[in-house]
Amino acid sequence: MSDHVYNVLFLCNANSARSIMGEAILNRVGASRFKGYSAGSQPKGTVNPYALQLLESLKYDTSFARSKGWEEFSGPDAPEMNFVFTVCDNTANESCPIWPGHPMTALWAVPDPAKASGTEAEQHLAFAEAYRMLSNRIAVFTNLPMGSLDKLALQQHLDEIGRDGSGPN
Repeated sequence: MSDHVYNVLFLCNANSARSIMGEAILNRVGASRFKGYSAGSQPKGTVNPYALQLLESLKYDTSFARSKGWEEFSGPDAPEMNFVFTVCDNTANESCPIWPGHPMTALWAVPDPAKASGTEAEQHLAFAEAYRMLSNRIAVFTNLPMGSLDKLALQQHLDEIGRDGSGPN
C-alpha cells in the first residue's frame, strides 16, 4: 500500500458551508490517504453557524474551520493539490487559478444550504442534506482504487461522482 497522501481542495464561493463540510468529512473519512482543504473565490470571512453546529453535533473538531480565499492555495508555497472539487455551481463559471501541479478537477455541485429559507428546522435540514450529499460522494471517492486507474478513467469516475453521487459501476 502506498504512503502517498493526496491533497484535495474543495472550492465554493463563500467558503462558509459546503466546502468547509467537504474538508471536514474528507479529513475524517480519508485521514490516512487524503488531506482536505477548502477555499472560496469570494470568502465570506466567517463560517456559517449552521454548518458548525452540524459538524459539532457529529463530533467533528471544527477548530480548523475558517473562511479563506483560494489564492492561499495557488501560490508557490502552497501545498500541491492532487484534486480540486468545486461544490457549487456559481464558482464553476468563474475563472479559476492555474493550480501548481495541474490537479484533476471535477464539479460536485451541491445546493447551497445557506440559501435555504423557512423555519429553523427546514434550514437545519438543508445543511443535513448538503452534508449527506458530500459524505456520499467523498465515501465513493476515497474508495476508488487510485493506484490502478489511469488518468482518463479516474477523471471519468470523478465526473460520475459529481453527476449522480455514484462511482464505478
